[in-house]
Amino acid sequence: MKAWIAFSSIFWKDARTYYLKPPNISWGIIFPFAWALMFFIRSESAFDIRSIVPGVVAMSILFGTTSLLSVTITFEKRRKTFDRLLLAPVSFELLMLAKTSGAVLFGVFNAFVPVIVAAAFIGLSGVAWLPLMAGVILISVSSTFLGLFIAVSVAEVFEAQTFSNFFRFPMVFLCGLFFPIERLPVFLRPLSYAFPLTYGADVLHGTVMGANNLPLWFDFLILALFCAGLFLLSLRNIGRRWIV
Repeated sequence: MKAWIAFSSIFWKDARTYYLKPPNISWGIIFPFAWALMFFIRSESAFDIRSIVPGVVAMSILFGTTSLLSVTITFEKRRKTFDRLLLAPVSFELLMLAKTSGAVLFGVFNAFVPVIVAAAFIGLSGVAWLPLMAGVILISVSSTFLGLFIAVSVAEVFEAQTFSNFFRFPMVFLCGLFFPIERLPVFLRPLSYAFPLTYGADVLHGTVMGANNLPLWFDFLILALFCAGLFLLSLRNIGRRWIV
């Protein structure tokens, strides 16, 4: 019971303190929404609109979660408030899950922005909603833990945002979000499969368009492994950099 109360307290503190910070609003909400409107308005047919939904959904999650973690984690580090959180009656792993759970929910929320816009234009009949939701959650978790790994590697918010772009923009172009990986140069294709978003994009393409290249169970498995690996690696870095 004490662990749950501490978990909830950490979650709601972050919600009140960080969620409406300018970087979260600009990168996490306005930027994906602007991309969604740009693609949907420029598209000339229903087929075009439906085909870009997976890419815009993935971008909304990626930019929303990494932007949020860049703010929350780096602020905690700079203000030295993380040391006080270690006194909470929860394990270190549960503490970090509480710190990141808000970003996961933020990413899931962002995913529905382009979905709602697309539904308003063309409707989304035939979508496999259950695996789509599972894919959205796994993409949000993996992107959140990627943001956590980035945030614990720098000291300031602007550094975290800059470092995030080192990962985010290559993923936009290399993960098959808007054009097939098969159209990339041969030497770049192995790099595409080193990113978790590649498997998330494949899930989204499969559930929305029925055009996945890999089995969905394999995509889910790889995403789960990325989630676990990034989380454990982030915990290791936090232990080395923050806890003396």
